[in-house]
Amino acid sequence: MTTRRLGRSTVRVGPLALGAAPLGNLFTPVDDTRAAQTVHAAWAAGVRHFDTAPHYGLGLSERRLGAALRELPRAEYVLSTKVGRLLEPLPRVRGDDLADGFAVPATHRRRWDFSADGVLRSIEASLERLGLDRIDLAYLHDPDDHAEQALTAAYPALERLRAEGVLGAIGIGMNQAELPARFVRETDLDVVLLAGRYSLLDQRGLAELLPLAAERGVSVVIGGVFNSGLLADPRPEATFDYTTAPAELLARARELQRVCAAHGVPLRAAALRFPFGHPAVAAVLVGARSPAEAADAGDMIDLPVPDALWADLKERKLLPDQVPTPKEAD
Repeated sequence: MTTRRLGRSTVRVGPLALGAAPLGNLFTPVDDTRAAQTVHAAWAAGVRHFDTAPHYGLGLSERRLGAALRELPRAEYVLSTKVGRLLEPLPRVRGDDLADGFAVPATHRRRWDFSADGVLRSIEASLERLGLDRIDLAYLHDPDDHAEQALTAAYPALERLRAEGVLGAIGIGMNQAELPARFVRETDLDVVLLAGRYSLLDQRGLAELLPLAAERGVSVVIGGVFNSGLLADPRPEATFDYTTAPAELLARARELQRVCAAHGVPLRAAALRFPFGHPAVAAVLVGARSPAEAADAGDMIDLPVPDALWADLKERKLLPDQVPTPKEAD
């Protein structure tokens, strides 16, 4: 499997990563057995890069992912998690965590903390939940309202951990492109995890972040290539950015699907391949909540996408002319 180095680090990743938010019961429950089977199905599909965070299910995702990965050879995979939210136990369970998107009991509360001490505590707690000896990659997680503390305290702490060899690579993970661009300009990050902002339906990441990352040698991992579901299966009830898709976006996704079908390509395959048109993109990250979804992602990313498909999408104005496609990158 072809791998790419993340920035100037020694960490190398393949084209597909498994996002473990669904294993933390994102929106609906997944049992322990299915969670483990999903990780093993991703492994069988060739995935060697796994991403989680304390936020996902109040630590449930980390615990489940760690349990599954402990059965696999540690030297053969890359594990990433995130810092910025500390989990503090509550004196008693207070309902569920669905207000934050996870179908788990509200056993803890999240406390934002981008201090240096908060970073160290977060990494230590994640290692304990994972039950593993190290984390390869740590991201600053969603510092939208904490930009200055993340820049002046959390980032230097991660930089020190990288220099000491505790972490192999460091990055920032967000659902927006503007603040990560600032971090790329002002720090020495290895990688940006950009969710939902570089897809067949949303290319906001191309305005500044992706060109800047390419210029500075920073890698980009693209999450949300299906925009939370619309580009996986454009049904009337499909979601875009985790809310019901507007009618105009649903119509656009269906047109994308029709053009792809005319070229013999599932929309999912085109959505997975599209980001690789940009030279800064090292991998795409896909969440899965079942073995079938994990296996499908592996199958889809391996499907060839003909050059004529990208040309057709531009001719029909379903992609802007200036957007780089895998054809143009080859």
